[in-house]
Amino acid sequence: MTDPIADYLTRLRNAIKANKRIVDIPSSKLKREMTMVLHANGFIQSYKFEEDVNTQGQIKIALKYNPSTKQSAIVSLERISKPGLRKYANTDTMPRVLNGLGIAILSTSKGIMTNKEAVRQNVGGEVLCNVY
Repeated sequence: MTDPIADYLTRLRNAIKANKRIVDIPSSKLKREMTMVLHANGFIQSYKFEEDVNTQGQIKIALKYNPSTKQSAIVSLERISKPGLRKYANTDTMPRVLNGLGIAILSTSKGIMTNKEAVRQNVGGEVLCNVY
């Protein structure tokens, strides 16, 4: 696998299209941080990190759906910076997702954070993906 972030987003996208409640994803430090950002912004219901001594571990993510309409809280997951073409943004060129209703997840020198947090902390970084 050459792009683990794209694999992470695709697993989430496929689980949402299949109306799954829980999705298992192979764990890494970056994926854990992205999961925590998604949970903090209300896009997923809960998560659990399962560690194993011999393997890399799993992330169990409980997806969030509207109880009446059965629609997912995540409408779109879009990979922005790819291995072949990296996209970076500073505070002046920070992307706005869906006119401020969505979030862009960035990898900065101060860790993984949303575009709104990055502007507040006055840092730029690599734009990993857009979520709305």
